[in-house]
Amino acid sequence: MALRDRPWPDDDLTLQESVVGYFQFVHTTVVNKLDGLTEEQARATPLPTSPVMNPLGLVKHLTAVQRQHIQRTIGGQDLPSLWRSDDHDYEFRIGPDETVATVIAAYDAEWALSQRTLAKVDWSAFVTGYHGPVRIERFVADVLQESARHLGHLDIVRELIDGATGE
Repeated sequence: MALRDRPWPDDDLTLQESVVGYFQFVHTTVVNKLDGLTEEQARATPLPTSPVMNPLGLVKHLTAVQRQHIQRTIGGQDLPSLWRSDDHDYEFRIGPDETVATVIAAYDAEWALSQRTLAKVDWSAFVTGYHGPVRIERFVADVLQESARHLGHLDIVRELIDGATGE
């Protein structure tokens, strides 16, 4: 896997364009964090207190977050959920047929869907969130902060696996 270019969003963007730009930055950084890991390392769970937290699982979780919040809630699309309410660790588990390449491909495909969804919705409109009506732009900010938070987890897990640090 080759490292992807990840420029900062331009300084003259609107808030909406900036948010999408930072989503792209986070997305690319997540993918780049897997660069150089073997399949075994990408499945490693180096935190004894979090036995399912692994690099691929974190990417799968971020894919599930985008599916649930951007496609299903914001976009109103009838797509299958990628997580289960009865098993909070479900999307962190890596199946035997999943690889770095397939997990990244699914994450890339979900991000492509997210970009299309975010481009066509009115960010000032409301959708039904977990606690009632929520403005789309507020909900998008929440998804961005969750993505950035989990990127931080990925950064730490990666460092514990092979010592790699940095963005």
